[in-house]
Amino acid sequence: MRFSFNRKRFKDLSEQEILALAISSEEDDARIYRGYAETLREEFPASAAIFDGMATEEDGHRQRLIDLHRDRFGETIPLIRREHVSGYYNRRPVWLVENLSLDRIRSEAEAMEREAAHFYTSAAARTSDAATRKLLGDLAAAEAGHEKTANALEDQHLDEATRTSEDDKDKRQFILTWVQPGLAGLMDGSVSTLAPIFAVAFATQDTWTTFLVGLAASVGAGISMGFTEAASDDGELSGRGSPIKRGFASGIMTTVGGLGHALPYLIPDFWTATITAIAVVFVELWAIAWIQNKYMDTPFWRATLQVVVGGALVFAAGVLIGSG
Repeated sequence: MRFSFNRKRFKDLSEQEILALAISSEEDDARIYRGYAETLREEFPASAAIFDGMATEEDGHRQRLIDLHRDRFGETIPLIRREHVSGYYNRRPVWLVENLSLDRIRSEAEAMEREAAHFYTSAAARTSDAATRKLLGDLAAAEAGHEKTANALEDQHLDEATRTSEDDKDKRQFILTWVQPGLAGLMDGSVSTLAPIFAVAFATQDTWTTFLVGLAASVGAGISMGFTEAASDDGELSGRGSPIKRGFASGIMTTVGGLGHALPYLIPDFWTATITAIAVVFVELWAIAWIQNKYMDTPFWRATLQVVVGGALVFAAGVLIGSG
């Protein structure tokens, strides 16, 4: 929650404004839930049905609030939204949530309900006006009731087998879109840049020159890997997901992998920088083996053997070429 001098304080709102704020908030939440549903509908139809039901529930709450406003204050509802009120809870834009995993989207929805219920409860406790206190208490109860509705919808649309299937599919999609391209980039950046960086290091024993070569090699490899990954597969037939996401994952991790053992050459002393860079290489290779074991189900000893042998060969080639 953020404070702004351009916003009205919640405690200064009239009962009509509080009711109007609740109506606009319910409208926003219904739209958010429908956005979640549309995002999930193609791949996770059961979870999409849950969010459709939650949006319908929000519509019902909004209609009851409108009816209450009509009875108390008439037909004209003041235009007041959450961004007009200092201290009022915010919602993430839908486009920031669309790229999250299925489990994170579920968690976001749960957090939405908790935030709304907590805010209304806290606001009710801070007011001394009986009518306003009752109104806020009713709103808190309505928001808290959404959790029961969500649970009922899960029982209706998401049995254990369906939930397990959707979770497995979500995990598989995460691996295909983010982990595999990122791992390929990290391996390429960590291993392929070993030879040029250490060749320059032992040939010149100039740490600044070595750093510049490492920086250029890392950034260049990252750009190349990113574009190659994005252009090689649009994801439509393979199901690997957005080429832009995969390109960013591959490009960024390639650059990170190369920079890991290039940055130590900012240290002026050659041997201190080289020993530090070698230590970083061991950390990078261990991280690759760990990722392979965790996400790709590769036995840890096999993953370690693969990356250590490969990395050692490339490192040795760089040292031999530079020393010659």
